[in-house]
Amino acid sequence: MTVFTSVTTVTTKNAVVPAAVAGAAAPAGPPLAPGVAARELELKRAEFELAVQLGHIRTVPGPGRGHRRVTAREVVRLRAAEGFPEGLRERVRTVGTAEGAELLGIAPGRFTRLARAGRFAPVRCYLNRYRAVVWLYLADELVELALRRPELLGGRHPEPDRDQDWRPRNWRARRIAMLARQTDDQWELAAAVAGTLDSAHLAHIVPDPYERAHLRRLCPETFRVHPESPTARGVIDALVLADEPDEIDWCRLRLVEALADARDQGPAPSPAFDAGPTLNAGPAPGDLSTDAPEAAPAAGGPSFRQAGAPVRRSVLGRLRRGRQPGRGGRRPAPSS
Repeated sequence: MTVFTSVTTVTTKNAVVPAAVAGAAAPAGPPLAPGVAARELELKRAEFELAVQLGHIRTVPGPGRGHRRVTAREVVRLRAAEGFPEGLRERVRTVGTAEGAELLGIAPGRFTRLARAGRFAPVRCYLNRYRAVVWLYLADELVELALRRPELLGGRHPEPDRDQDWRPRNWRARRIAMLARQTDDQWELAAAVAGTLDSAHLAHIVPDPYERAHLRRLCPETFRVHPESPTARGVIDALVLADEPDEIDWCRLRLVEALADARDQGPAPSPAFDAGPTLNAGPAPGDLSTDAPEAAPAAGGPSFRQAGAPVRRSVLGRLRRGRQPGRGGRRPAPSS
């Protein structure tokens, strides 16, 4: 009796070897920087970043707070996959409204109605020259929807729920999930959630100014706008902030949970340990707070130590002396 064995191979420019052998022989050197890993995987930088965010490429922490990196063994695993590199590229291919409608065989207007009704979620977005938001979707997910719900592609047009546009909300939720997949640092995860709340909600949940400053430093950038303009910044700020009561409540609850985990992992740095120039930097996208790090906690809120940010007496003494207008002068009340 003849037994046929299927063997997956890794193809390189110079050799074809069994995947099991290639994996076992993968170098155990230092992890690869994102740019190097993208070239090894034959991906454009944007494709590589999205593949990491979606969990298709496993990463490990980089040195310090630098970019996460990819091990040589992970590169070999991906190159050994069937259909590489086209298969990996197809999993991260994004389409806009016109291309997505063509992919589904429907009119662009129907495609937009389906997206507004929340039938599928955007994975990315950007601002065009007119400062309008352009949504991008995963081609794979659109094909899956067509196979799972073919009735949505014909017949009566779907009506949005109370004429509500679910695209921004679905994008925000997906963005938090993708950012969480990229980090093991609980403070970075808390910062991702904090970016969806305005300054009033953030100050109520995070009364400690050192923690708020730390969250602002870690808040991930949404996307760059060139050239920078107040109009474009306003569009971005409106895009990243939760705007429905139930979504705001969900983000507040999620931030409380993330903060508890972050404080268990370690306290937020105070000026005694981290006095870098970024401490007084302007607010990150999605956080319009202008609190100074030395502001006092909100009335009735937890103290600095209770909130997880240790403050030495010597530091408090210096801060208090710095607030005094002069000898014998009256110290002004701290701002909140």
